[in-house]
Amino acid sequence: MEKAKKFRGTLFLLLIASFLFILCITVRTPRTYRTIPKPRLPPNTCPFHISEQTITPLNNTKDLLVSAYMDQRVKGLDIRIIGIFRKDSIQPLYCLFCCAGQVSRTTPTTISKHLDNFSFAFTTTDVMCQIPQKCNATHVSLLTKPDRVRGSNQTWLPIRNQKTNGKEENKLQFNFTVCISTLFGDYNNVLQFAQTLEMYRLLGVDRVVIYNTSCGPELNSLLHSYSQEGFVEMVPWPIDRFLKPSRGWLFSQSGGDMHYFGQLTTLNECVYRSMARSRYVLLNDMDEIIMPYKHNNLMSLMDMLQQQHPNTGVYLIENHIFPKKHFEPSGRFHLPQWNGVPGVNILEHIYREDPDRNVYHPHKMIIQPRLVEQTSVHEVLKNFGQRFRVPMDVCRIIHVRVALRGSLTLQQLNEDKRLWDFQEKLIPNVDKVLRRVGMLSSEGQN
Repeated sequence: MEKAKKFRGTLFLLLIASFLFILCITVRTPRTYRTIPKPRLPPNTCPFHISEQTITPLNNTKDLLVSAYMDQRVKGLDIRIIGIFRKDSIQPLYCLFCCAGQVSRTTPTTISKHLDNFSFAFTTTDVMCQIPQKCNATHVSLLTKPDRVRGSNQTWLPIRNQKTNGKEENKLQFNFTVCISTLFGDYNNVLQFAQTLEMYRLLGVDRVVIYNTSCGPELNSLLHSYSQEGFVEMVPWPIDRFLKPSRGWLFSQSGGDMHYFGQLTTLNECVYRSMARSRYVLLNDMDEIIMPYKHNNLMSLMDMLQQQHPNTGVYLIENHIFPKKHFEPSGRFHLPQWNGVPGVNILEHIYREDPDRNVYHPHKMIIQPRLVEQTSVHEVLKNFGQRFRVPMDVCRIIHVRVALRGSLTLQQLNEDKRLWDFQEKLIPNVDKVLRRVGMLSSEGQN
């Protein structure tokens, strides 16, 4: 028993000594071996806030951002951000990228103001920059200083068109897209709009993109129907929340911050929006139809033009006015079911003005978007291919509106019934869409 007690006492003393030894070693360990606490800064990940708007204010500036696209057609540049900048206050900017969830270093930008702005204070602007090496960029943001951002208040734009390779052309979703810019005010020309869209459908258009600030109630209902069907892509365009947009094209006449509710910006945005998915893009207004006169559809027209002019990316189409004050005398297409539908019946207007060749005569365009860098309303500003003016006997614009040359008499106008070649399909198609939105009864009467 005595030996057992001594053994237990010795064991107890050894345990106490071991504990004191471990405690001593821990306390005397140099500071360099202690665990370094993690910083309390937010993690260096992204994106914190992705803009889901079509117009995004740029922090600490008067400028607005619209969208960002992968565009590697200009050597040394990877990203093109389309924006609306005030001309007199443009400052250096830096691109910040989200690389597979991690924030990159910043890269400097090249800022390019579009030449056409018609003397307004704000102008369409391209901001271009490079992606850092080994960065799988998904989003981009702009900074006014070349600092790495850790805050959560940075707004990111998704990078679209991740592939702009010309080899992808055989995989394009659409053959023809029509870009119609800046629908605003109380515009409610329902009948002409329906006739124009259905005419384009007959000509082979797959998609119509419309930038909508506001419109009349009946037209809004029609556009909503087309959007649900998938033929029309409605892009919200609340430019009036950020600027005082002009209803005219020239600052000296109309005032305001920017030309026609930002028409130039939306046209360029539509070109890039369509670049990876449409073979051709038509740039024209909502009351214009680019009409082939020797072919029954746009694809046949473009196949011929491309064969004859293979290096061409821009086809200029001459604008021809059909004054809405002159009516076809027989009343053949004054259809009773359309009497209560607001708007112009383009089938009733067959008299065409000759352009005044002594003054500037505007064109609209059919383009290959992958060969266009910047565009204005009536011509491209920068492109990679050639341009060709299409003869008026091959293709021209049917534009039913107020007379441009109002002094011309009816006898001085040209009779042009090209639209009537499509009336057998056009009229029932228009009736169908108007009936769908409740503007015609099931019997075709309003």
